[in-house]
Amino acid sequence: MKWRQASGILCDKRVPQKLKGKFYRTAIRPAMLYGAECWPTKRRHVQQLSVAEMRMLRWFCGHTRRDRVRNEVIRDRVGVAPIEEKLTQHRLRWFGHVQRRPPEAPVRNGVLERVDNVKRGRGRPKLTWDESVKRDLKDWNISKEIALDRSAWRLAINVPEP
Repeated sequence: MKWRQASGILCDKRVPQKLKGKFYRTAIRPAMLYGAECWPTKRRHVQQLSVAEMRMLRWFCGHTRRDRVRNEVIRDRVGVAPIEEKLTQHRLRWFGHVQRRPPEAPVRNGVLERVDNVKRGRGRPKLTWDESVKRDLKDWNISKEIALDRSAWRLAINVPEP
């Protein structure tokens, strides 16, 4: 919905592309990633988000896929980081927040508690949030201790200070 409301400005040729990118980063991307820190995202979900993002970026740059302009070129032109990185940053920030809470906190009880005596269903087990956090920590080569320290993990994954 945010994209549809803003498409008049974003598709205007007279508006600079850097300004369009700034608007995208402040209004549209937060709407796309709302609550994403709690998602146990599969690779398919990340792919769908990145495809949607690139469609929007191409649209307000005035390019189509037929123009064969690389994604990196469009991202540099607009000044936008990949949505996959932002999704990981949100999840790791939330992980640090949850881990810093006291053990009796409701968010800690709901997220990290595992029930052992439940009969499992058939087939592959569902992806859990903590498994996706472990995957993020491994992919970005970050230890749990760094993820718990706010300033250290920002430096580890190159996040600018707010």
